[in-house]
Amino acid sequence: MEIKNRSAVSTIADQYDWHTKLFMNVLDGIADKDTENRLGTKANHIAWLAGSLVQGRFVLAKFLDIDATQTSDQLFKDNKGIQDNTPYPSLDEYRKDWDRISQTVKEALINAKEDRLNSPDPFNMPGGDYTFFDTIVACTDRESYCIGQIGLWRRLLGYEPMKYM
Repeated sequence: MEIKNRSAVSTIADQYDWHTKLFMNVLDGIADKDTENRLGTKANHIAWLAGSLVQGRFVLAKFLDIDATQTSDQLFKDNKGIQDNTPYPSLDEYRKDWDRISQTVKEALINAKEDRLNSPDPFNMPGGDYTFFDTIVACTDRESYCIGQIGLWRRLLGYEPMKYM
C-alpha cells in the first residue's frame, strides 16, 4: 500500500498504542509459575508469546533505525520458535523491555518519512510486492493475534478475562 497521506500512519499508530496497553493488561495477574504451562500441548506458552511480542517491537525498532535489543534477544532472534526445556524470563522482564521500546518506536513510526514507508519490505514477505508500511501493518496485526493467544491462555489456566480498560 503506497502511503500518500498520513492518515494511514495515524491509524496504525493508534492501533499500536492500543496494543501497548493491551499487552500490559493481558499479562496482569499471571503468576510466573504459570507462564510456561502448555497444558500438555505443543502450543506456544505465555512466556514465549510475550517474549515474541517484545522481540517484534525491537525488530521493528531496528528497521526504524533504532539501536536497541531486548534483554532476552538470544531466545527470540532470527525468528526462533519455542524451545523445549529452556527457561524463559519473567513477565516483569518483558514488561520492562516493552516499556523501554514502545514509545521510542511509536515516535519513529509517526515521524517516518513517506519515502521510507514506501520503501521495499525489509522482510521480503512472500506473496506480493510489499512496502515497509505493509510490514508495519503486518507486525501490528501479529500483535493482535499474539495478545489474543495470551488472552485464551488466561482463561485456560483459570484466570479472569483480560480487562480492556
